[in-house]
Amino acid sequence: MPDLLEDLERLVRCESPSADLAAVARSAEVVAEIGERRLGVPAQRLVVDGCSHLALRHGTGPVRVLLLAHHDTVWPVGSLAVHPWSNRDGVIRGPGTVDMKAGLAMGVHALALLAARGADLAGVCLLVTGDEEVGSLTSRALIEDHARTARGCLVLEGAAPHGALKTGRKGTSWYRIDVTGRAAHAGGEPEKGVNAAVELAHLVLTVAELGRPDVGTTVTPTVASAGTTTNTVPAAAELHVDVRARTAAEQQRVHARMLALTATVPGAVLTVHGGINRPPMEPAGAADLFAAAVRLADREGLGPLAQRSVGGGSDGNFTAAIGVPTLDGLGAVGGGAHAADEHVLVEQLAPRTALLAALVEELLGS
Repeated sequence: MPDLLEDLERLVRCESPSADLAAVARSAEVVAEIGERRLGVPAQRLVVDGCSHLALRHGTGPVRVLLLAHHDTVWPVGSLAVHPWSNRDGVIRGPGTVDMKAGLAMGVHALALLAARGADLAGVCLLVTGDEEVGSLTSRALIEDHARTARGCLVLEGAAPHGALKTGRKGTSWYRIDVTGRAAHAGGEPEKGVNAAVELAHLVLTVAELGRPDVGTTVTPTVASAGTTTNTVPAAAELHVDVRARTAAEQQRVHARMLALTATVPGAVLTVHGGINRPPMEPAGAADLFAAAVRLADREGLGPLAQRSVGGGSDGNFTAAIGVPTLDGLGAVGGGAHAADEHVLVEQLAPRTALLAALVEELLGS
């Protein structure tokens, strides 16, 4: 525990917002140093389009067990000044603690524990990506390539509420819709304009109706903007839309409807950008791994385990989609991801790290 807490503090104190590639590169060096020191294997730097990812791999053969983590966060540089690292009264606080630097530290120490016991870790890989929080655009191919030969993928994202493991995740799609109208003087001759703001209003209502809450599909207008000055008919507007779906069929249904959107205001033009980002992680693919986790937790006296499907996506969506058994939420127990109260419960770090080690051992022996 002292070593794990020391490493976790180093990771958190090295701020790594996804969009700041220099900060992510600095964080990657910290991850590499910790991983090499604890595991005794070289860290492979994998830089794609300027974004820094790493692989800590045992042996040179195919990957048999993939541990999947990310070291980027949603927190901008300087967040530590407002939300400082602290470890008091059994709670660790700080930006990126539960999402997911604690899980990353746990993954390193679970493998170090197995190595200390003399386990043969050939074929085990800890892949640490640097752009998960912004859609994994540069790391998706790396994730899928490392996962293809694996017997299982263990995702080190924070646990669901009350420590539940994540056996299902919704697929995610992101869209930006540009509205093109025509400017005119709002007082002198508004009839000569094509009001992009009015079209935007219609569009918000149309898009919101695409959701199907009865099957878990949400279509949420998020960021909207229009206009330039208070006395000008808006010539342009923009709408961002977040889509979440439990099944690939629902995700495709909404995608087709988004691409087929047409303008309501005469003369307005819509241009739809974006699309499907992460496919759904459906619970059936995690069933066997979750059953193994329950059995191992009982054997090790680690307490009962629950499972939960969640709305947020992770890199586990990619591995599940290519048919690799995937179990998520194996990182820290805590809460407040992306929020000011982000935290980790210290008392759960050791038992959950032990569970992770047991699952790796189980997969190696299967």
